[in-house]
Amino acid sequence: MAHMVFCVRNQKELEGLEEPPFDSEFGQKIYQNVSKAAWKEWVERQKMLLNEYRLQPWTPEAQQFLVEEMEKFFFSEGSAEPKDFVPPLH
Repeated sequence: MAHMVFCVRNQKELEGLEEPPFDSEFGQKIYQNVSKAAWKEWVERQKMLLNEYRLQPWTPEAQQFLVEEMEKFFFSEGSAEPKDFVPPLH
């Protein structure tokens, strides 16, 4: 049976992640409150942040920044777009 959560992002009961994304208290919080669909949205947002800010994801500074943005994205006011971000035209 699928792991179901009440998703904080989508505000409804949806299928959750298969396992916590991190081995930490924050990873457990995500596992218990974030759906697969919302996690997919975060992955896209994370790619945009990495590209727009030209972050090197292996550095502690970039990792800390991404965790802070993830906290905002799921549990606070939302992760803001970079100042000069122009969404791609599809």
